[in-house]
Amino acid sequence: MTTRIDCDSCLVRGLACHDCVVTVLLGPPPELSELIIDDDELRALEALADGGLVPPLRLVTPVSGPHVESA
Repeated sequence: MTTRIDCDSCLVRGLACHDCVVTVLLGPPPELSELIIDDDELRALEALADGGLVPPLRLVTPVSGPHVESA
């Protein structure tokens, strides 16, 4: 499985970029609009973040709410 990191759709873009592993490793979002990493890479980034070596991934994506039927 892979993880798609799309900085353009991140809800905290600009607010949390300075403390996101993507910015730390690859530079600010204007240079990167989408990154795809596999599960092993994601686990490695999480291990580095848990060890305090890099900040965690700060990606926050929108979710669709519950479907409400009209009356």
